[in-house]
Amino acid sequence: MKEPKLFTLLPEEYVTTPDGMAVASDGTLVLSCPNFADHSRPGCLVKIDSHRQVRKWVEVPVHADTGIACPMGIAFGPDGDVYICDNQGWSGSEAGSFKGRILRLRIVDDRVVAATVVAQGMEHPNGIRIRGSHMYVTQSVLTKVKDPTGLLRSCVYRFGLDEEGIQINNTLDDPHMLTTLLTLNENDQYGADGIEFDPQGNLYVGNFGDGAVHKITFNLDGTVKDNVVWAKNPDQLQTTDGMVMDEGGHLYIADFSANAIAKVYPDGTVERYAQSPDSNGFNGELDQPSEPIIWNGKLIVSCFDLVTGPGKVNTKHELPATMSELDL
Repeated sequence: MKEPKLFTLLPEEYVTTPDGMAVASDGTLVLSCPNFADHSRPGCLVKIDSHRQVRKWVEVPVHADTGIACPMGIAFGPDGDVYICDNQGWSGSEAGSFKGRILRLRIVDDRVVAATVVAQGMEHPNGIRIRGSHMYVTQSVLTKVKDPTGLLRSCVYRFGLDEEGIQINNTLDDPHMLTTLLTLNENDQYGADGIEFDPQGNLYVGNFGDGAVHKITFNLDGTVKDNVVWAKNPDQLQTTDGMVMDEGGHLYIADFSANAIAKVYPDGTVERYAQSPDSNGFNGELDQPSEPIIWNGKLIVSCFDLVTGPGKVNTKHELPATMSELDL
């Protein structure tokens, strides 16, 4: 297995919980920080340059009802606007229940000059990818949907890049719902999370609790042709958080609960790529990895380091927050 190294320690004054990442048009790495560990630090986006210099880029506009923003998955549109999953439902506050949003921010000279609410009323928006004229968003739980099995349903939504003001109802008759997932693991009822496209336009979605990757294929008209479990190996992959695919079709997945990164080959074979014991991450150990990204020839990993309990290697939260790197 690969040995993780320290990529950077993040400034405590504005980062407690790092999460999603995307690469800006100028080549800088952008990191979302929902700061669930301490909401006195506003949810923000951070920029990291090629010299690993870290700075706060912008604070994300707060929700009027909750007074906070919880940016998780992020992606850049073709015009440079950044789309954000504002996961209010993850905040642990009743006030944030069904208040999740997809935001579109236009940022000029380090200022948010326009903020558009693409969709609102979401229960748990998490990961996002953009392909063509649409964005694809995972929602990790659908508690309003009562499956006959009693197990959890989650889903993927699809929105047009220029849509706005969409009211989500979190039920199966929502016109923007693309497909759903059922999480079979009764001990970890948490569903659609990581999301990625391959060059052919097939969509991959992690079913977190099952440690499974679903492959979603499309008909010519954009409707879903198939949604099947493509990769699963409980010995090598426990949970599927953020994911990224390299040019060779290998999928790298943050195994959140196991403090690990998994690598899935184009044929669906799963292997554990790196793993760390419980630690503070200060020496680069994987400390509850939540998302990987390929940047400047390295696999960069954000470390969430917050959730504890059964099945989790992580036992406590420490500051400063950390990021790891791995050779490809």
